[in-house]
Amino acid sequence: MPGLCQTHVLLRSEHQRDLLRRLATGETVNETPDWPDIIEEFESVGSEQRFAVESPPLQALRHMLKAEAWPQSTAVPHWQAEAILFRGQAQRRFTPSMRGRTDLAKIHRKALRAVLKTIDGQPPLPVLQTCQCTLDGLLAED
Repeated sequence: MPGLCQTHVLLRSEHQRDLLRRLATGETVNETPDWPDIIEEFESVGSEQRFAVESPPLQALRHMLKAEAWPQSTAVPHWQAEAILFRGQAQRRFTPSMRGRTDLAKIHRKALRAVLKTIDGQPPLPVLQTCQCTLDGLLAED
């Protein structure tokens, strides 16, 4: 069950949606749309979409880096499978309009920061600090 704040946001956005639809049909209404709120909602949706698009590549790169840093670990097959799973999610969520807004180098830096310092008491082998794959390569079918 959504919380009171979520319910309030949902009701407010539904009201603004209905008001805009009425205005779009030419209906005369005595209420002005809450433009700052509408703009904020659009920005919020954009931020959520960006996160939804950037999260799977981040997770894929993180697992790929772990497999590279600890190649002798028994978890390597699991990490490779996870990377494939997240790459598939990235393929499904990615749209051409996101191409210019997706900074793979920045995502790679975040993935580097998310890699643990040790696994099973072992430090990582050195990994390249710059992303060696392209967005097309990451989104390509295996």
